[in-house]
Formats: sequence, structure tokens, C-alpha cells
Amino acid sequence: MTRNQIAEELPNLAESKLTALVVDDSFVNQTIHQKLLNRLGIENDVVTNGKEAVDVYCSGRNYDLILMDMDMPIMNGIQATKRLREMGIESKIAGVTTRANEGEKKEFMEAGLNDFQEKPLTISKLLSILHKLNFYVQT
Repeated sequence: MTRNQIAEELPNLAESKLTALVVDDSFVNQTIHQKLLNRLGIENDVVTNGKEAVDVYCSGRNYDLILMDMDMPIMNGIQATKRLREMGIESKIAGVTTRANEGEKKEFMEAGLNDFQEKPLTISKLLSILHKLNFYVQT
């Protein structure tokens, strides 16, 4: 294999930009999560509850990463995560919440999360999520 053939088979990072969906009913948390994602060059969208997240996927959109709040109206994070997994969605889902006892955390993880972090989300927590899920970003 020539050097040019190898280069052609490697993914172009500019063409494989990461995308994320923020699912949170708090405007403050939405803003924080968006700013952190933007800082890392991750394209992102925001919805305010689990039902909207499911609807976005039903409309054909797809994301590499979902930052899913646990406590939301209409469809909470546990319900939304279960539903997305039932639909065959393979996006990485990281649960984020301000409160969770061990039982709630276990239930959230068993719903289909790939990772779990307590709020407030920080750049180091987001980098930890990305690293655990084998996403690589330029910092």
C-alpha cells in the first residue's frame, strides 16, 4: 500500500466533526453544556426534554453524543434513554444530573447510558466523558 493510499483511508478530522445533543430543561445548564461543547469544536443542538430528544431522532437526525439530564418534565432521562435504545440508537449517551442516589444512578445506567457525571459539568468532566467513549478532540 502506498503512502497516498494510506492517507486516503484515514478519516479526515475536519470531515468527521463530532456532534452532540444536549437534553436538559434548565436554560442555565443548556447554556453551560453548549459553551463547553463549542469550546471543543463539537457541533451541538439543544432540546428541553426526553420526548423532544426521541422526536429529533425520529425525524432522522443523528448525533455522536447525547448529554442527557435525568430529571425533566414530559419524559425523564431514564425513560428517554430506554426509548432511544429500544429504537436501536447507538449514539453514546452520558447521563448528567444534580442529584442521584445509588439506586437512581444504577437505574439510569441500566437504561442504556455509556457514562454518568454529576452536574455541574466542567471541561474536565466533558473531556473525561469523551475520553471514556473513545472520542478524540483537539483541545
